[in-house]
Amino acid sequence: MGVLADLVARGLAGAGGALLLRGEAGMGKTALLGAARDAAVAQGARALSAVGVQSEASVPFAGLHQLLRPVLDRASALTTRQRRALLAAFGMGEDTAPELFAVGLASLELVSGLAESAPVVLVIDDAQWIDRPSGEVLTFVARRLGAERAVMLLAARDGHDGVLGDVGLPELQLGRLGDEAAGELLAAHASGLGQAVRERLLAEAAGNPLALVELPTALSGDGAGQVAAPWLPVTRRLERTFLSRAANLPAPARTMLLVAAADDEGDLGEIVKAAQLLDGTDLTVGALEPAVKAGLIEVHGYDVRFRHPLIRSAIYQAAAPSRRLAAHAALATALEGHRERRAWHRAAACAGQDDAAAVELEAAARKALGRGAPRAAAEALRRAARLSADDGNRGRFLLRAAEIDFELGDADAARRQLAEARSARLEEGERLRLILWTEALNEESWYSPERVRVFADVADQLAGSQSDGAALALRALWPLSIGCWYGNPAQETRDLVVKTARRLQRGDGDPMVLSVAACADPVKEAAWVLGELRDVVPESVADPAEQHALGASLTAIWAFDLSWPFLCASVEGLRGQGRLGLLGEALASQAWAAIHLGKHRLAAAAADEAARLSRDTGRLRWALVADLALATLASERGEQERANELIRATEAELLSVGAQSILGFAQFARARHALVSNQHGDAYEQLARVLDPSDVAHHPHVGYLGIADLIEAAVRTGRDEAARDHLARLDALAGRTGSPYLKAMAAYAHPLVAPDDAAEPLYRRALDGGLSRWPFHRARLLLAYGRWLRRRRRLVESRPPLRAAMESFDALGIRAFGEDARAELRAAGEAVARPAPDTLDRLTPQELQIARLAATGLTNREIGTQLFLSHRTVGFHLSRIFPKLGITSRNQLRLGDLGGD
Repeated sequence: MGVLADLVARGLAGAGGALLLRGEAGMGKTALLGAARDAAVAQGARALSAVGVQSEASVPFAGLHQLLRPVLDRASALTTRQRRALLAAFGMGEDTAPELFAVGLASLELVSGLAESAPVVLVIDDAQWIDRPSGEVLTFVARRLGAERAVMLLAARDGHDGVLGDVGLPELQLGRLGDEAAGELLAAHASGLGQAVRERLLAEAAGNPLALVELPTALSGDGAGQVAAPWLPVTRRLERTFLSRAANLPAPARTMLLVAAADDEGDLGEIVKAAQLLDGTDLTVGALEPAVKAGLIEVHGYDVRFRHPLIRSAIYQAAAPSRRLAAHAALATALEGHRERRAWHRAAACAGQDDAAAVELEAAARKALGRGAPRAAAEALRRAARLSADDGNRGRFLLRAAEIDFELGDADAARRQLAEARSARLEEGERLRLILWTEALNEESWYSPERVRVFADVADQLAGSQSDGAALALRALWPLSIGCWYGNPAQETRDLVVKTARRLQRGDGDPMVLSVAACADPVKEAAWVLGELRDVVPESVADPAEQHALGASLTAIWAFDLSWPFLCASVEGLRGQGRLGLLGEALASQAWAAIHLGKHRLAAAAADEAARLSRDTGRLRWALVADLALATLASERGEQERANELIRATEAELLSVGAQSILGFAQFARARHALVSNQHGDAYEQLARVLDPSDVAHHPHVGYLGIADLIEAAVRTGRDEAARDHLARLDALAGRTGSPYLKAMAAYAHPLVAPDDAAEPLYRRALDGGLSRWPFHRARLLLAYGRWLRRRRRLVESRPPLRAAMESFDALGIRAFGEDARAELRAAGEAVARPAPDTLDRLTPQELQIARLAATGLTNREIGTQLFLSHRTVGFHLSRIFPKLGITSRNQLRLGDLGGD
């Protein structure tokens, strides 16, 4: 209880947070939540509660609605967009398909607004059965309570993770009581027990707190019989105890209990109405009173709550199957005006196939999509398929569920639906879509020309037979091209993918065709893509997702400078649409492009946000890519311990999730770490692994990201022949692809490899033109040139390039290389003061991002909307930013002073 009390106290003081209690049934989770809630309320807090219901875990946003229903009248204080998103999620508005995290931000702002007048405690019991959209929103909110006067307390049963399987919230595992504590609890609730009964109860309870409290109650009247009963697991014994109380209730009360156990809302009116339909009698609210007196339920106003979740499950599971089906049927009839809930209850009432119920679920799926809950829509379609006959709509439902899963990035679920759909009846167009998605999700297609030919044939048929066929086929072709980039298919496979994309082209400069070509065959297609790109600008690509695809694909052909405007546009567009999952990917791509473009502070902000958003949305691989960008930046700032920690943790996670294709980025980060530490031999070995086909980290395309570092490390360690070989390959690749980055890296590397009598004009040529758009590498070459001059005792000539290098590194915030430049300047005879601390380096990446937005004149609420934070959290960050910058108000913030990367 102390951990909960501390968290609640911090929340009351304005430093909120969240805690997830885990444990077996009866471990005291519900009691602890109730005690913490009561303690908070006693100190002036407002409590909002919700309980997960197993039978309704698929109704989208049911749990969130249960939690926020008492305060929805406060939604008028939200921005128009947030209010519409929240109400649309609850089916209370006509707006369509709000992004899930627009609902999350609206919920966060609602809680934050409530907390301005009184602290808020959010209590969610049986969280393992909260519907998935609600669970994702609650996780989003929980992670953003650090600056709020609000705490979230959740409880989940062991072995039933649901959406909370791996959300990264702080957890407290509740175990069984020790012998002494168990004896004290039993004595407190049943002091008059004989020694034999007491010992048997302690043995039966096995340290389970709920059993120690509830089992003695079962001994009243017939204690000897209870003690003599055969041994049962604690949970089953408790369920029998609760059922024995229910068995003694009048029949109307038992009917009401069953309906309440099957219901999700706990609404007194609908429970009474459904119970009347179930028994065909004129029941009243009074029928519940015996159940209240028996300690099974509580009624507060119009809300009915079971006193413990085990009571609900015991009542529901003990009912005869026909009786459970009838209870759901009665609820479906009672919920005539609630189409989605009605559809789920009608489905739960089906003993076998029921095409009419399946069609209702399909309508519920469309409604769920309109409410911004695609996962719930896919689940509704899967359930509809189970209710449908093979010669009916089953195949269509499964195919649509698979397409939604594909859009959500859940390839495994999509494959399962497609496999089931193969044996079902499908129309000709549906059969083509089935084959298309099957091939797109079959990883063998990434390597086999035969499978790609099958895909291409289906794509051509779709393009010719359906108005959206070409767009659909290109969308399916995109992951196949990504597979080509990460894998190493035969050239024939690459050619087939590109030819298929070009046949599907919807017009000149089709962004998806360019994206597919760039990823499928970076070496062969780069020049064509770059040529086609001349007439394509971000404004001509309407969809931010396509802007992101094109920007990311341009990074795949090492065209970071050309990718930049597309990535920036996609980040802005995806942010505006609230598409956090894809935004995290776009930010990770933007971070790596910024590193290569010398926009290091912007890279830090993008990588920091990408890591947070990707974890929020369950996209671990993209979070790890962002972490490696942060590790690279930490190395360059001289934060070696943090860089090492990030790299070690990320590599371990990459290997555990089987993402070896990303290990090349880890090698790049390790090599940069070695370079700034002047460990050039280690840097060479790390980068050479990425270009070694026999190494687990091999990835030729990633290998050329660090080709300049590899060549410099080879030169600095006396590997002259290796340096010349790598430079020759770089020259050939740069000439073939026309990649701006590769050309710049070749310009950088040539003077490093050249003999002394030929090096100087190469240094000057690269510094005068070849590296003008690559400030980081230009600063490094200035350092190399200055060092080259100094070591030839041309001390006066060496100082200007060394000074320029030092100033560039300082401006970029790259302390490690800046120190090297200072050391060289001192060796050249110039007195150099230690660098003055840069005030911007005192800010975290998120603080710098907030400061920049505030300097543009945005309000806290507007900043919060952009960064998916509450306005109160933005204000909290600004209160920390001002002292760090030596100012006292936002009016003193100047964008030009905040590092305009």
